[in-house]
Amino acid sequence: MSADVLVISVSAGENLRLAERFAAAARGHDLSAEVFGLTELPLPLFNPLTLAESGIPAGVAELNARLDASPRWVICTPEYNGSIPPLFTSAVAWLSVQGDDFRRLFNHRPIAIATHSGGGGYTVLTALRLQLAHLGANLVGRQLVSNRANPAKDDSIDDLVVRLQRLAAINH
Repeated sequence: MSADVLVISVSAGENLRLAERFAAAARGHDLSAEVFGLTELPLPLFNPLTLAESGIPAGVAELNARLDASPRWVICTPEYNGSIPPLFTSAVAWLSVQGDDFRRLFNHRPIAIATHSGGGGYTVLTALRLQLAHLGANLVGRQLVSNRANPAKDDSIDDLVVRLQRLAAINH
């Protein structure tokens, strides 16, 4: 069974806890929700040489299946050196070489984005928004930025879930 909302965590720390809060909020709106920790997927760093020598890792099929099965996603990611973590970028790169039309995973997909970062967090969300829009996703206009000094508020998480649900309804 696929979840109504797949909440993807791109770290095993604060963003995983944030992802769990998003999943709980989605369940509070009668949506099924699953948290998927990208750090748990055994994917090597994408490298064309690795692809040529070893082919596509088995974990790419699992990632593709999980993404494809859920109609809407929330991505919770930290900011790494002012940008997207290599783990996420590498996962997208692996997805891009595993089929004829990997963009169908992203085209018209309703996605909300959030971060818990040691720094500001706005830069990663800007970069992520650009990448996901380039891939054809429909992103919720509002985003969530949190850190130790500014923890995520339950009403902000709830509002993003409601907006994600409305965006999904518009797409159908």
